[in-house]
Amino acid sequence: MIAKRVTTEDAIALIRPGDTIATSGFVGIGVPEELLLALENRFVETQAPRDLTLLFAAGQGDGKSRGLNRLGHEGLLKRVIGGHWGLIPKLGALAVDSKIEAWNLPQGVISQMFRETAAGRKGVFTKVGLGTFVDPRQDGGRIDRHSTEEMVILTEIDGDEILFYPAKPIDVALLRATTADENGNLTMEHEALVLDSLAMAMAARNSGGTVIAQVERICAAGSLAPKSVVVPGALVDAVVVADAKNHLQTYSTPYSSVFAGLTKAPVAPPSPADLNIRKIIARRCALELPPGGIVNLGIGMPEGVAAVAEEEGVLKSVTLTAEPGVLGGRPASGLDFGAAVNPDAVIPQSAMFDFYDGGGLDMACLGMAEADASGNVNVSRFAGHLAGAGGFINISQNARKVIFAGTFTAGGLQAEIKAGRLHIQTEGRSRKFVRQVEQITFSSAQAGKLGTEVLFVTERAVFRLSDGKIWLEEIAPGIDVDRDILAQMDFAPEIVSPRLMDERLFHRGKFGLDEILLDLEHRGNPAHF
Repeated sequence: MIAKRVTTEDAIALIRPGDTIATSGFVGIGVPEELLLALENRFVETQAPRDLTLLFAAGQGDGKSRGLNRLGHEGLLKRVIGGHWGLIPKLGALAVDSKIEAWNLPQGVISQMFRETAAGRKGVFTKVGLGTFVDPRQDGGRIDRHSTEEMVILTEIDGDEILFYPAKPIDVALLRATTADENGNLTMEHEALVLDSLAMAMAARNSGGTVIAQVERICAAGSLAPKSVVVPGALVDAVVVADAKNHLQTYSTPYSSVFAGLTKAPVAPPSPADLNIRKIIARRCALELPPGGIVNLGIGMPEGVAAVAEEEGVLKSVTLTAEPGVLGGRPASGLDFGAAVNPDAVIPQSAMFDFYDGGGLDMACLGMAEADASGNVNVSRFAGHLAGAGGFINISQNARKVIFAGTFTAGGLQAEIKAGRLHIQTEGRSRKFVRQVEQITFSSAQAGKLGTEVLFVTERAVFRLSDGKIWLEEIAPGIDVDRDILAQMDFAPEIVSPRLMDERLFHRGKFGLDEILLDLEHRGNPAHF
């Protein structure tokens, strides 16, 4: 065929000991699984290459063995700089046990870093990360004390505090696309995302490095529409045709033309989920949706907000987004997360974070593992679990309104909703409202400086952050404040005449979200109650 088409083994042989490699992907979307598997096999068989540096933005794995978990062998990696660690426990274990040097930096910053490296600039200057564990006055993004290099530098510009993240030259970029022509031009018609593919290829090329891509097929030179080419062949050094089992569209879906944006899913009446505490939380968060606004929903508990919006017929009233580059439609969930059903647009990941960092989000709904008396939130490291920040810092620090959603306690919580009232049957073993979070992923002090509106929504209570304090604002019907709220917190919130949560949330059937939001839009979106 072509000089650029090589065997998988020959492609991986281009990686030298000590190289810095960068990989594309988001959960299971766009992950070069064939190349990662080949790199793992080569190391297991030959113990080479060794001491690689791995740079990645979004989490790339299934929480078990796929994706970057394939690189979780002692000696293969010397250092890892990554955005989200929750899906790569094999690498996380190496980091926590100090068997590799490791840093957790904001996903958006690393995404933008590829672009800065491509342009030959020194790095990323941004306020993203101020006041969090990424701030060098705290941990500087280090996962353990074994990692000593300064990856984040505090500086000032025009009297404002700024964080500087130095750019990282890339020796090898491992990418994934759908089609390569005989000249190495890459298109992504079957992919759910385009991610940072072009920026990564340019960064490796301009660093004097190598670009390797896995694809599902090869076509004749000149047969690709120029505007469909995402990565020009002039930047690509080697192309591998992947085995189909190592080129799934997501880790949950082998292929969907809807996720690829080639077809639209038919509009069908949604199947309402059973009324439980997760749905109560999602319903209360949905009351905060800004009509006509742009919203980010995080993975996990916040995913339910999209389901509620669809069930209540208001999904078209807002533009939902996902940080890897999806605007519009309904974000997918689970191991499909990052894809979307019937999106309006799919843009590069770095461009999405540019929009987020500039204040483009009217609202973000995100999960929470811990919140403390000052209003700081931790989702990145808790109870011995290394999750990583992912895009959480970019999103939570820059959205105009932030809703942190989660159950009041965790681990065995059981509750019953009966006759419009909430009854706690078995309390969770772990408290989420603690005196001081283990790690600051969201800084309440920074939010105060920016004037961010912050709510904490649980199944039994709603809190508001104001002046560096947590205020109890709403209580679910059937809940006893002393027994079910104060006794389950490590600190006492501020309390001034809290009101009942909207009782419509606790009844089956639609609760009238469309009418509520329409009324709010007509009244200029004042306070709900």
